[in-house]
Amino acid sequence: QVQLVESGGGLVQAGGSLRLSCAVSGRTFSSYAMGWFRQAPGKERQFVAAISWSGSRTDYADSVKGRFTISRDNAKNTVYLQMNSLKPEDTAVYYCAAYSRPYYYRTTNLPDFDSWGQGTQVTVSS
Repeated sequence: QVQLVESGGGLVQAGGSLRLSCAVSGRTFSSYAMGWFRQAPGKERQFVAAISWSGSRTDYADSVKGRFTISRDNAKNTVYLQMNSLKPEDTAVYYCAAYSRPYYYRTTNLPDFDSWGQGTQVTVSS
């Protein structure tokens, strides 16, 4: 049974930085693409960033391009989200997710990710 555990969320002022981590167990981590999503109160969960199993491909939502960086360390079974130049509109619960199939990464659609962490709160004050 795959488990994903996020950490690193918190309260930060606008313009600040945070790094989220997601530790994965119960699956061959290096075989699966990974992603980060976020959900603000009253809104649907939305895509933030994703990375292929090897790390050779990354994708970002337009709203975070140039500010957020996704990376992974396959030796540590961990995926990261470095968030810089944070804005109040980045406030949300951030979720780590694992792709549903190994060695496969085509879209960043939410249904393509089948395992989720419990989420970590990120709050950006103005």
